[in-house]
Amino acid sequence: MDLPITTIKLQNELDVVLAYKRTMQLSEFTGLPTAAQTKFATAVSEICRNVLEHVGEGAIKFSMVEVRHVLLLEAYITDRGRGIPHVQEILDRKYIPASGKGQGIYNSRKLVDHFQLESDFEKGTRIRLQKRIPANHPPINKAIIQGWADYFTHESDVSPYAEIKRQNMQLIELMEQLRVRTIEAEYQLQEIQHLNQELQSSNQEINALLQERENHNQELEKVNKTLDEFAQTVTHDLKAPLHNIRGLAEAVTDFLEENSVEEAQAVMPMIQLQVKRMDHLIRDVLAYSLTGRQQIQKKMVSTSELVYNVLTTLAIPEGLQIFVAEDLPEIEAEEIFLQQIFSNLLSNALKYHDLPGGSGNVWISAKRHPACWEFVVADDGPGIAPEDHEKVFELFETTSDVNHPDSTGIGLALVRKILQEKGERVWIESTGRGTAMHFTWPLSEETFPE
Repeated sequence: MDLPITTIKLQNELDVVLAYKRTMQLSEFTGLPTAAQTKFATAVSEICRNVLEHVGEGAIKFSMVEVRHVLLLEAYITDRGRGIPHVQEILDRKYIPASGKGQGIYNSRKLVDHFQLESDFEKGTRIRLQKRIPANHPPINKAIIQGWADYFTHESDVSPYAEIKRQNMQLIELMEQLRVRTIEAEYQLQEIQHLNQELQSSNQEINALLQERENHNQELEKVNKTLDEFAQTVTHDLKAPLHNIRGLAEAVTDFLEENSVEEAQAVMPMIQLQVKRMDHLIRDVLAYSLTGRQQIQKKMVSTSELVYNVLTTLAIPEGLQIFVAEDLPEIEAEEIFLQQIFSNLLSNALKYHDLPGGSGNVWISAKRHPACWEFVVADDGPGIAPEDHEKVFELFETTSDVNHPDSTGIGLALVRKILQEKGERVWIESTGRGTAMHFTWPLSEETFPE
């Protein structure tokens, strides 16, 4: 038996989220234990994300197969990339690329019951992941599998992104109806204007309505333009705590395999802390995107404390020292804005540092000007070429550094966007080695640390 259930095209991060969701749903339908559901969904998600990062697009097909009277839930992931060299060496851990590629494949293999990988140069890669269905599974036959397929075909999309877009399309439709009615009203006014002078006041009201319609249309165009940016931004900002959680979870697994229960228990509070911070970040980013910038509450923010909190969410390479100035101010601001700015600037400083001689430094400082604060995140890393000083601030644009294929080109674009809306700016100073990222923040009722 080999019965297809559903297929998903992999084109962006939302498709990876959907693939994870479908895997969890199918795992639950087939009666897999909760732990097995999570393992299988994690393996599928990891391979799908590899497809996006290294190829750009692909597809995943879910099927129910039977091998020697044993039922298996299968996820078949394909792409048309350039292929993966040293496949067997990567699986056997005899070859580890310097870029870190292959780690996801190796980890995913450990999470499933059957793993098959085929890759040909310039012909793409095909990966088959299978999970064994327990003997006491619920009834599974062709009719039930067809029911699953129909359910997924007609399932409503209730993601925040889709819901916002649906509402915006409704508003656009209403604006179009208003436009048609306004045109009709103008025509009627032209026909009867010479008969009734009092209609001039009504005409003025209609003109005001036209202006309001134009303002609404411009705002809707702006919102629709930033919807895709928002989806990518959420994924980008969640990577740091997710990577930390993954590393801590692997550590717990290793401790448990070694029967080191006390060491495993010691790591659990760290995982809970990362989850709590990630939850806080999700709520703040959703507030940023859904509430509206004008309605975000300002509060007194200690930039020193905020910087330290950001650093705890980042993986700091061994040998890299962080120096935070003692005189960072306390200012009145929207905390989510400053958190995203420092998170992206510090993340880049850590990620792109080449640590010559096994050591390096990052400095965070601030300087007060008559009309603003100037903050600086500087490092003694490889620097940024002058021709890239403006390019790196464009959405989805990155430098030519081939050692960081995971760079999405979102972080610095988000930083500039936030500062432009505040009427401030961000710029780069880099000649040769070392990079200094400067940005300004408006003066308010700031206080100085004692």
